[in-house]
Amino acid sequence: MTRVRTSAIVGLVLCAALTAGCSGSGSGSGSGSDTTSDNSASAPDKSSSGSAPNAAAPTESNPPGDIPDNQAFVAYRPSGGFTGFTVKVPEGWARTTNGATTVFTDKLNRIQISAATATAVPTVGSVTNTVVPQLHGQVSKFANPKASVVQRRAGTAVLLTYQGDSAADPVTGKVVRDAFERYAFYRQGHEVDLTLSGPVNADNVDPWRIVSDSFGWR
Repeated sequence: MTRVRTSAIVGLVLCAALTAGCSGSGSGSGSGSDTTSDNSASAPDKSSSGSAPNAAAPTESNPPGDIPDNQAFVAYRPSGGFTGFTVKVPEGWARTTNGATTVFTDKLNRIQISAATATAVPTVGSVTNTVVPQLHGQVSKFANPKASVVQRRAGTAVLLTYQGDSAADPVTGKVVRDAFERYAFYRQGHEVDLTLSGPVNADNVDPWRIVSDSFGWR
C-alpha cells in the first residue's frame, strides 16, 4: 500500500510540474505577441505624411519654356484696324488687344503682332538704325541685336534677333532672360511686325517657324 501511495504522490507531483511548465510557456508567447502589437501601433504610417516629405517631385516632361510638340495652331485674323493678313498662333493661348497690337501668351512664351502704315519697305539698315534704338529703351537689358533678310512663305521679311529680360512675374517677381525673333513684313504701304519670344534655353525653333511661315496677306 505504501508503494502505491508513493507512486500516486510522485505522479501528482509530475503532473503539477508539467502543468506549470505548459502555463509558463504559454505566458511567454503571449508576451511576445503583445510586444509585436505595441510596436506596430507606434510605427509611423508610411501611407500618410511620414513618407511624403521624402517623395521625389514629379519630373517635368519639357524644359521650362518649351512649347509641346503636340501643340495645335489656329488661324488669327484681326477684326479691327488693318485686317489684310492672317497668321497661325498656338491654340488656347491668352489673348489681349490694345489698338493695333495683339499679344498671345502662355506661361513663359509670347507672340506680339503689330500693324501700321509704312511709306517704305523695311530693310536691314532701317531696322538697325531705327528699330534697334527704340528697343534699347523698351526692353530691359537689351543685347545682341542682329538684323538679316529672310524668306518666308509670304515673301521677304527683315528678321531682327536679340535678347532681353522679361517683365517681372506679378506673383513671383521672377524675371526670365528671353530670346526674341522680330519679323517685319511689308506690302503696299502696310507693315506687320511679328515678334516671338521665350526663354533663351527653350527649344522653340519648330513652333516659331510654324508661326512665321504661316503669315500671309489677304
